[in-house]
Amino acid sequence: MGIFIHIHLIAAIAWIGGSVFMFVLGVSLRDKAKQKQVYPHIGPIFGYFEVVSILILLITGTIMIINDGLFDLLFSNDHSLVIETLRKKLWIVLAIVVATVIHFIIAFKTNNTERTKLQNMVSRGSSLLIFFLNLFVLHYAIVIRSIMN
Repeated sequence: MGIFIHIHLIAAIAWIGGSVFMFVLGVSLRDKAKQKQVYPHIGPIFGYFEVVSILILLITGTIMIINDGLFDLLFSNDHSLVIETLRKKLWIVLAIVVATVIHFIIAFKTNNTERTKLQNMVSRGSSLLIFFLNLFVLHYAIVIRSIMN
């Protein structure tokens, strides 16, 4: 295994760990006044941290796919277990990226302002979606590594 898997794992730990932290914070911090005190400070810091983490994940993931000779196989008629699992993982990663972009647009647009009901629903929904999709990506990553070793 090369250096990229290690960088990828560190970024995955940061990404998923941050997602779990924010999920727990969101569930446990019910007082609206406390939310208004905490989120404007934590949100932007967390957001930039997560952007760096996801960019590292996307870059190192792409490098590993290319280095492992899987890139061309993704667009072929290959239906081996590793390729099918990788395709599933990448579709979920795409959904996470889209949900993250939506969430960040709302979060940065409404930082220090009152959100509309729709913005609040979409922001919380995308956050919850990201949280659960992360668990599926983690599962498929484990399956892929176990097949390839």
